[in-house]
Amino acid sequence: MSASSSADHIPTYRDAFAMAWPLGLKALMLHGIVVIDAFLVSPLGEEALAAMGLASAIAGLLMGVIFAFSNATQIRIAQAFGAAGPVSLKTSFYCGLFINIGMSLIGLSLVILFGDDLIARFAHTPDIAVEAVRYLRIFLFVVLFEAVGQCLAGHFNGCGKTKVPFYSYLIAVPMNIGLSYVLIHGLYGFPEMGVAGAAVGSAASSFARVAYMVFRGVTDDWDVFAAKGWSRDSFWIALRRHWVFALPIAGTFVSMSVATQVCALIYAKMTVIEFAAMTLILPWVHTAGTFGMAWAQATGIIMAQLLGRKLAPERLDVFLRRAWRGAFVSAGFVSLSYLIVILNVDWIYSDLQAETTRALMMFLPVLLILPFPKGSNAICGQTLRAAGDTVRVMNIFNIGQWLFKVPLTLLFVVYLDLSVGWVFALVLLDEIVKFPLFHLRIFKGNWKTAQVLDA
Repeated sequence: MSASSSADHIPTYRDAFAMAWPLGLKALMLHGIVVIDAFLVSPLGEEALAAMGLASAIAGLLMGVIFAFSNATQIRIAQAFGAAGPVSLKTSFYCGLFINIGMSLIGLSLVILFGDDLIARFAHTPDIAVEAVRYLRIFLFVVLFEAVGQCLAGHFNGCGKTKVPFYSYLIAVPMNIGLSYVLIHGLYGFPEMGVAGAAVGSAASSFARVAYMVFRGVTDDWDVFAAKGWSRDSFWIALRRHWVFALPIAGTFVSMSVATQVCALIYAKMTVIEFAAMTLILPWVHTAGTFGMAWAQATGIIMAQLLGRKLAPERLDVFLRRAWRGAFVSAGFVSLSYLIVILNVDWIYSDLQAETTRALMMFLPVLLILPFPKGSNAICGQTLRAAGDTVRVMNIFNIGQWLFKVPLTLLFVVYLDLSVGWVFALVLLDEIVKFPLFHLRIFKGNWKTAQVLDA
């Protein structure tokens, strides 16, 4: 169902929230899978955790590329859904599926050819390398399943059915926990697989998740998947256009991932106390910010639908103002959650040294401000992507990361030896740098008349 049955209806806060909350909870469960796997493996010792962490770094890059292309497919499907065209919906889905499977096969081939040598180069011991390779080889099935699953999730999200992917995680997460625990420790007559057991649990739960969405797709939307014909009467022309649209979104992810890893290596040059404080706070930044990003993602989906419906520019402005007000409220809740975490850090991490606690307290001013520009930037970025302006969004992210955050991190840590509070403040500076670039592009208004399905 669309946000409304009326072509002139402007989605309300309730419409956006109904789409956003499943996205937010799904993202939390996705983050939780990694945390739970690490928790289940931790009794096996530090070497097992190191093996899983090493393999997960490689697998995470493959999964991230698939997620990025799937996000582009989600936008294209939302545009087609707004235009009420089953042929366009079908074309966008199969183009995205073709690209996802193609990218996953390329990634799997590279891992099979070079993964063992790469792991051996970075593993501290041969035993860690062996366990990491075992985990990674099994986890490659997750990559294949998710190439299909993320495309299906993009279809349901783009059509406004965000609860379907959310329900699929309600199936996958308990299954992953239970099966991984049994296989890691060899319970109930099953083989004791150690770290590899966590990978088997992830693969089985991913397959179950995909199977559920395939079932829902066949029962709910078979008329779309079986529609006759292709957009522009050619699958290959549509595929080329889809690729041109999606590539900058994937490029943004790869660029941000590399920049994040570079900064992590620079953080390692700080004192142990400062590095520990950064290691502790960054996962909270990502986790607590999930719902703000979910609101922005829901805004992007709805905006793509409205652009597909060719809603009048002044009515697009009405919805965008509502989305911004919602983002401001969401940012307030995220800021409050940061405050609660920092004020209770002694209870959450009872074994921390006093110096580490003081370092975490230094982050509080930045954490209280960060959600507001970050949320507004996210609204702008998702809106521009919905209008097909993906190259501009990629360039803005690259400016923030590579012209400011990465070089200033190097300057602050290595050359000026500033305190960890100043280094963490660069997370906020990155958003401030992007703020005028995003908002000037939005206020210029060209996105309102974009021919989205021709992008």
